[in-house]
This record gives sequence, structure tokens and C-alpha cells, in this order.
Amino acid sequence: MSEAAASHTTDRRELTAAQRNAVAELLRVSPVADELGRRFAAAGHELHLVGGSVRDALLGRLGEDLDFCTDAHPDQTLAVVRGWAEAIWETGREFGTIGCQRDGLRLEITTFRAESYDQVTRNPVVQYGSSLSEDLRRRDFTVNAMAVSLPEHRFTDPYGGLADLAAKVVRTPGTPAESFGDDPLRMLRAARFAAQLRFAVHPDVHAAMSRMAVDLDRITAERIRDEFTKLLTGADPITGLRLLVDTGLAERFLPELTGLKLEIDEHAQHKDVYEHTLTVVRNAISYEQDGPDFVLRMAALMHDIGKPATKSVGTDGRVSFHHHEVVGARLTKARMKALRYPKDITAKVTTLVALHLRFYGYGRGEWTDSAVRRYVTDAGDLLSRLHKLTRSDCTTRNRRKAAQLAADYDALEERIARIAADEDLARVRPDLDGNAIMELLGVPPGPIVGRAWKHLKDLRLEHGPLDRDTAEAELLRWAREEGIVG
Repeated sequence: MSEAAASHTTDRRELTAAQRNAVAELLRVSPVADELGRRFAAAGHELHLVGGSVRDALLGRLGEDLDFCTDAHPDQTLAVVRGWAEAIWETGREFGTIGCQRDGLRLEITTFRAESYDQVTRNPVVQYGSSLSEDLRRRDFTVNAMAVSLPEHRFTDPYGGLADLAAKVVRTPGTPAESFGDDPLRMLRAARFAAQLRFAVHPDVHAAMSRMAVDLDRITAERIRDEFTKLLTGADPITGLRLLVDTGLAERFLPELTGLKLEIDEHAQHKDVYEHTLTVVRNAISYEQDGPDFVLRMAALMHDIGKPATKSVGTDGRVSFHHHEVVGARLTKARMKALRYPKDITAKVTTLVALHLRFYGYGRGEWTDSAVRRYVTDAGDLLSRLHKLTRSDCTTRNRRKAAQLAADYDALEERIARIAADEDLARVRPDLDGNAIMELLGVPPGPIVGRAWKHLKDLRLEHGPLDRDTAEAELLRWAREEGIVG
């Protein structure tokens, strides 16, 4: 352990446990890592396992992707790994990185860097460094500024990363202003670390994030999107989201979230809609079964963002947000488009936001079988997520009301299952297909077929399955009313 790390006052038992984890993890990959280290040494170069790989080894969670740094330049690295690696890729060569694969491990080897940003452009200016210490200083956080030499296994920790790892704190190697000035995305990454690793952000780091939040505007939407996605799918996204709002970072790329703090919930059950939203996100997480579900979490986060634009106060002083789900869906689509999310992901989240209030008319006994069919059809393959989102949205502290809402939704799910068993609701289609429509009406492919298909689907939703004779009679009746046939 370095003198810098040893000088910290962290509980020695915690450090020892972390070191034991690291030894066990490194032994698992050392046949490949040490062999690679010997090849670099034979060529006169250093090689170090570095950054997130060392951090994850200390946490006992090292994966199959390993990061290394070296004093060798890319051409020299290629000369070392050729003939040894099973595959080589040079997509990161511009940034000094050569990738390769060996025995199921993906290895990325990067030349020591003294990377800097010009404080204006969005991309780094890569300059090769001359030493490990220089390379470690330019890294984002102390827990990522540790290295293990190969094959010797010397541990280097000049900034106390091991102690910070044990204390679960996010701190920068140099001053936070220097680190964030180099790459403002690191502010968002600090919040992501808080969410993923359940770490606390050091007060100096928090203050710099608040002071420099506007600098996030220099970063591309794609980089912000990727960090935010990792934050939202972390183990504790609530902590990360609060940090984004409290520091002003959310205002730079997700202002709708900050805007929720200004709105009072119509049921007066929460201090504000913002707190309600965070509770809904937490509830949604509790319904996940196969790991983090970004679509569900994002829908939970965005489900009420239409409230500020639809707020009204009645003569009795009661606050309402009529059709906020419609406005919210539109705002969600615009925001996710601005963040460059794929269209299919955006469509799923937007649909959930638009449908999240649909259930609330069910408990009054007004739903026919037709309404249930439309609920299932409109949700499509999002029905399971819609169930989870709707249940998550019940955050009332009134136990009687909460129990009634849960019972109502149980009843709806049971009714859906009952109808689905009879009618195969997952694949609701008209009782006549396009070919049958064209043959019966004597029309070619075109808009008329589409209109007829929609009419038959509406009938199917309204009345359930129709036999062939009834479906044909209904189609002909519609066609006559539309003037399509005589």
C-alpha cells in the first residue's frame, strides 16, 4: 500500500477486506494479465492494471473487461500483442487505446495520458504522458486513480483511493474545479457513482458541482444520455436524482424534473410532486424481477412532468392537473429525443406515461369488457410494465384508500386474465384480414382497406370475437354507409 493510502485513518479491517477481495479477483485473471505484463516488460515497457478494474477488484466484482495503462505508444502496444492476442481492434487508437481479446477477457491498453480539455470544446485533447503518477492524476476520482503493476503486483495509490473506497466517498485526485473543468461530464459521473455504488459525494465535490453545473452544456447529448442511463439503472437512483436536482445539474438536461418541486400534489399527500415522483420510482424498482428496467424507471420518473403545464385551481381551492398524462407524454417524447434516445425506447416510455392514469376510472365500476380490451390493446407488450407503473403510482398514506386501489387493480388484472383466456387479447385482430376485405369489397390495396380494417378492429374490441358471417355483414353495412359499395 502506498504511504498516501496508509496515512488515511480508515478502519484497517475494511482495508484488509478490500485487499483480500482484490487478491482473489486478480488471481482469477492473473494468468492472462501477468503473461501480458511479462511481454511488455520484455519489450522494455511498463504495464499496470488501472482505474475501474482495480476499483472493481477491490470491491470483489471484477468483470471480463480489463483496463491497463502503459508507457508504450499504440504502435509499440500492437507489436507486443500481435501473435498473442486472439483478436485486436484499434477503434480507440485516436485516444491511445488498443483493444484485444485473450482467453475470454477483453483487454484495453492505453498509453499514459496527460489529457486536457481546452475549456471550450466538448472533446479531450489527448497528450501522451510520461509517468504512471501523471496518468493517475488526470483520472476522474480517487477510487479510479489506483494501479497494480504487472507482473509484479505492486499497488500504487497516490491519492488515497483505497481509503475513499472503504469510506464510500467520491473525491477527485486534484481539486474538483480542476477535474470538472477538464471534463464537465465528471459531475454527472459523480452522481452516477452515488447511484451505482451507494457512495456519498465529498462536500468539496458537491460544492463544485453546484458552482460549475452550467459547464455541462459543453457536453454532447449522447454522453449525457449514457451517464444518465447508468445513473437511473443504478442500485440507488434516488440518491443520484436528488444530487442532480440539488446541484442544478438536472436543470441543464432534464429541467422537467426540477420543475416538479414547484407543484403541490392534488391530494396534498406529499410535500410536492417531486417527492411523489421519487417515491414512484422507488416503488417501481420494487416490482422489477430481472434486474434494472430502464423503460419502467424512466416512465416512473416522467409520469407526472405534465403537471406544471396543466395546473389549475378550482373555486373550492382544490388543485387539479387535467390531462397531464397527455401533456406529459408529449414532453417526455421531446426530452428523450433531445437526449438522443432510440425511437423504440422513447416510444415505450411515452406510451406508459400516456396510459398511466387510464386505470383510475376502473374502480367506479364504469368499465365494460370493451374498455378492458382497449386497455390491453393500447398497452400491447407494455402491459406488464403498465401494471407495475400503475401500482407504483399509488403513494397515498391513507391505508384504507391504498388498500382499495390495490384491490381494484387486483380485480382488473383478474378480469384481464379471464377475458384473455377466452379471446387471446395479446393478439387482438379484426375477424377478417386484408385479403378478405379486398375480396369482399372488390377493392385494391389502399386507404379503403386500412379504414375497413380499423372499423373491424373497433368492432372486435367493442364486442369480442365475431363469427365469419357476422363480420362480413358488418363490413358490408359499413361499406354501404361509407358509399364504397352500392
